[in-house]
Amino acid sequence: MVALDLRRLRFLREFEERGTLGAVAAALGYSPSTVSQQLTLLERETGARLFEKAGRGVRLTDAGRLLAQHARVLLSAAEAAEADLAALGGDIRGAVRAGGLQSAARRLLVPAVARMTADHPQVRAEIFELELEQALPGLRLGAVDLVIGDEYDGHPRPRPAGLRFALLHEEPLKVVLPAAHPLATTGGPVSVAALRSDVWAASAEGTGHHAMVVGTCRSLGGYEPDLRHRASDADVQLELVRVAAAVALMPALTLPTGDPALAIRDVAEATLRRRLVVVTRDTPPAPALTALLAAVTDQTRKINGDPDQLPSR
Repeated sequence: MVALDLRRLRFLREFEERGTLGAVAAALGYSPSTVSQQLTLLERETGARLFEKAGRGVRLTDAGRLLAQHARVLLSAAEAAEADLAALGGDIRGAVRAGGLQSAARRLLVPAVARMTADHPQVRAEIFELELEQALPGLRLGAVDLVIGDEYDGHPRPRPAGLRFALLHEEPLKVVLPAAHPLATTGGPVSVAALRSDVWAASAEGTGHHAMVVGTCRSLGGYEPDLRHRASDADVQLELVRVAAAVALMPALTLPTGDPALAIRDVAEATLRRRLVVVTRDTPPAPALTALLAAVTDQTRKINGDPDQLPSR
């Protein structure tokens, strides 16, 4: 009878998801040689050939793919067992790992974790700043327990199997201009079409924000934006507007209050919105994760319901 090591099965599951030893090593924080060693030990334990050469790398054999499918089930069952045992004990303890994009981490995750750890000091909470695209593979594989991501009108996110998505917060998108911009002087809504000749700032290519900016300029303005500046840090985007005379399209939560160097205006052609979603695995949550979800939900209610907590428009 084969005794399967759950830790090594996680390495196998990561490899199935990510495709290379280097990607598995980066995701789990090990060296590629350590990953290779653990997978070699798994082959010895099972007595099956799990990998075969593919160019300069390796790929799963039929046996490897079969075991990876079973690994999914076994790892999910182990996680559910841990959650049930923790709940049976009554105390809220353990570790919970949460990730989110910058504005969500700053406005939701950090206050929520502060409250949860004050109420439940035996919980170890870890926060990572992550874009949803980066976070979902780790969430599916158990490296992260909760992710707050975003999606924009006209740019829905994929909904991978095994994950649960819940709406947290909805907010408008604003045109952000340098205060000296000719269109900033009117005080009224600004047309995206009128920004055809401007230099734009957005998040990195491959992110939802980047796709939204490009798609909005195409659909509302009929042009490809001169998107010279790419920064996933909202503060960097705002500084590009202040100092480099760029323009941007940004969610309300990312915007400062009363900055004389910026002009924040509504979009003239349409009401564009961003939604923040909280994503977890579709399995029974451990008590520590339940406590963090409750704290995040409470912090979101404060932001949604108290106008004093929202940045000025």
